[in-house]
Amino acid sequence: MAMEDPDRKTEVVLLACGSFNPITNMHLRLFELAKDYFHETGKYKVIKGIISPVGDAYKKKGLISANHRVTMAKLATKNSDWVEVDDWESSQSVPQVKLLCGSDMLESFGIPNLWKLEDITEIVEKHGLVCISRAGNNAQKFIYESDILWRHKDNIHLVEEWITNDISSTKIRRALRRGQSIRYLVPDVVRAYIEKNNLYSPESEDRNAGVVLAPLQKHASDSKN
Repeated sequence: MAMEDPDRKTEVVLLACGSFNPITNMHLRLFELAKDYFHETGKYKVIKGIISPVGDAYKKKGLISANHRVTMAKLATKNSDWVEVDDWESSQSVPQVKLLCGSDMLESFGIPNLWKLEDITEIVEKHGLVCISRAGNNAQKFIYESDILWRHKDNIHLVEEWITNDISSTKIRRALRRGQSIRYLVPDVVRAYIEKNNLYSPESEDRNAGVVLAPLQKHASDSKN
């Protein structure tokens, strides 16, 4: 029986889901923080980062076309040697895939009917989470108050962002609607793309206004049936 190499590190792929509406430097920063964290443990080796923007069917308020959001994400990761958008294919050796997110997505697990209980369980039990905590969020307290997350707390990795960065897509869109500069807040190529295509106007922010998020629509439909 072959002995296991004690120096062998578990390969990890970081997956970030979200609207990326638009992608910001903070989104990219999440990957670097998580990668540093895992490498410092000495137990893991991050081999790939994947950005997966949600589709238009998600119906989030102010969500612009997936075509634009994917294009901006690809522009933002063009010079990265390890973070890609959508087109990652698995190799012969299957690594662990962990969901990379901010504490706001972690806390969305607590929104009634937004997530299926079995989906949350599968994510935290079979894969795991890497959560980058943001200013004003108490991810540890949220995990403590959730029976499911607490049960699988050893598979949830919390990474503190000690250099505070309050950039968010919501604030980027607000600045654009008001004609304010977003330079140094998003990658230059993304800013140029937004300006070229005249994205994020007051009209685009009203898109899907009043429309219930797709997962909640499905739950309401299922409840009626």
